[in-house]
Amino acid sequence: MEEIFSRVELGKVGELISEHDKRKSMLIPMLHRIQENLGYLSREALERLSQEIVLPLAEIYSVASFYRQFHFSPRGKTLVKVCTGTACHVRGASEVLESLKEHFKVGVGETTKDLSMTLETVGCVGCCGLAPVVALNEEVIGEIGYEEVNQFIDKIEET
Repeated sequence: MEEIFSRVELGKVGELISEHDKRKSMLIPMLHRIQENLGYLSREALERLSQEIVLPLAEIYSVASFYRQFHFSPRGKTLVKVCTGTACHVRGASEVLESLKEHFKVGVGETTKDLSMTLETVGCVGCCGLAPVVALNEEVIGEIGYEEVNQFIDKIEET
């Protein structure tokens, strides 16, 4: 995959790291800072981090891949999460998910080619009484039935 960040932008990683103590205990906060600034954890950024804090790249990947909030590829401008918890599943979440996958031509955990949207699933949103539930960025939307999916798709495309 073509790297979307130039070497100049990658140089910012060194600046971010210099703000922290270069100790292993600061690895997770450093990963957060890199992801906040680049949008994801690129291989080049992790290689630079490895050099800066003198920690094997494999160990950095091991830590970063353990936590679900870290991402190794660019994410879309819009984040769509479909709840697949029991209540949502029973009330049709899988049909909603399939409609979104089909319309946007992406799988779960994937981002559209134009980086406009990333599709994910979550185990439970905590709004079981509104099942099936989806989240559009930070907005939680309940009772997304077969009829409402097209309206939801329009809303995604508007963001």
